[in-house]
Amino acid sequence: MQLKDKHNKTKSIREKLALATCALLQTAGSTAQAGDEWEIDSALMIYSENDSRVTAIEPIVSARKEMGEDKFFGVKLVLDALTGATPNGAHASGTAQTFTRPSGNGSYTVAAGENPLDDTFHDTRVALSADWEQPILDDMSRIIVGGNLSKEFDYRSLGVSATFLRDFNNRNTTFSAALGVNADTISPVGDVPTPFANMMVAGSGTNRDKASESKTITDLMFGVTQVIDRKTLMQFNLGLSSSSGYMNDPYKVLTVVDATGTRLAPVGNDLPYVYENRPDSRSRQTFYWKTVHHLNEDVINLAYRYHTDDWDINSHTIDLNYRYELNGGAYLQPHIRYYTQSAAEFFTHNILDTQVGVAQYASADYRLGELTTTTIGLKYALPFKGNQELSMRAESIVQSYSKVDSAVGTLAGDAGSQDIVPDLGAFVIQVGYSFYW
Repeated sequence: MQLKDKHNKTKSIREKLALATCALLQTAGSTAQAGDEWEIDSALMIYSENDSRVTAIEPIVSARKEMGEDKFFGVKLVLDALTGATPNGAHASGTAQTFTRPSGNGSYTVAAGENPLDDTFHDTRVALSADWEQPILDDMSRIIVGGNLSKEFDYRSLGVSATFLRDFNNRNTTFSAALGVNADTISPVGDVPTPFANMMVAGSGTNRDKASESKTITDLMFGVTQVIDRKTLMQFNLGLSSSSGYMNDPYKVLTVVDATGTRLAPVGNDLPYVYENRPDSRSRQTFYWKTVHHLNEDVINLAYRYHTDDWDINSHTIDLNYRYELNGGAYLQPHIRYYTQSAAEFFTHNILDTQVGVAQYASADYRLGELTTTTIGLKYALPFKGNQELSMRAESIVQSYSKVDSAVGTLAGDAGSQDIVPDLGAFVIQVGYSFYW
């Protein structure tokens, strides 16, 4: 049986894809030509991690058309196919480790010194979204309403959104306010695990509570876009987000260790790994600033984002694009992105045996730990007659993690000098084609 992973696991991969290709496909706010023509943007992206980890292939197509005077309709389709190996949350060990698959009917073994990866990770996703934009009240205001549907093997997401935009100051200032609501259903392979329950030997049971769980996400965004002068545009956004419901990753476990950091031995059918547990709510705040400045010919785009939440995760992102104009309308666009975050207050590389049943929350998901990510890339775009453009982009991503364990300090005993969370390297290649049809 091939394992289908949870949306939270694949989400981080798709976020890396999106960050490496941001601004390529944007249905809202495009400048489609009036008349019967559709503005089509398409792309094929390939994302691949080192050490035979996750590989993703993602085709995207979006279309936008003016349906009447200042009225626009947009639609976007995304397909994902992911395969490879992904961390299960346990840490490396000086001896081989055997894990039970989520179904409870099979197992896999990780060699001594190896980071525990489930090498049967497979997932597919189909996501469809659409939006409608039109003036409201007068010609200085407009509204965009939209909806989205995303379906995976074990995850379904339904969402609606509305954005209001108002121009002031001879259209040099635009105020925006947006609201989005998503309702998600999680139906993991083998059902939903009991928090902090032991993983059990294959065929002996699964420690599962129910077949599915749900969560809701509400997002608010307030923004101001300001024309500074003929060559400079600046944007400020404040984002507020509230999530409630099932926030765990049902496929993530923690290694149970004693005070010396030594992994416990199995007891009966109970293996020395327990399922994680996170708070059932999360409140986030983000501040985003972007400046676009047109030089004599080239364009520089600099953005900064600050994020904080009640899980104690604080992050900073700096994103720089420089568009260097070539002859004939072609251009090169180098890209540099630097991201850093602090760890969630309940993040730990393992859990002490004395804390099992006592701790309220704990997770060894590396995405919740202290980490930094550096992305360096280059895009080349070549225009053709008829408003066509062919583009190619290559990105290199390096992600490194803190090796300090919040539970027992630097890991000793069982893991010895093993790398608790190995650094991750990945690359993204994309080919895009835009045209009118």
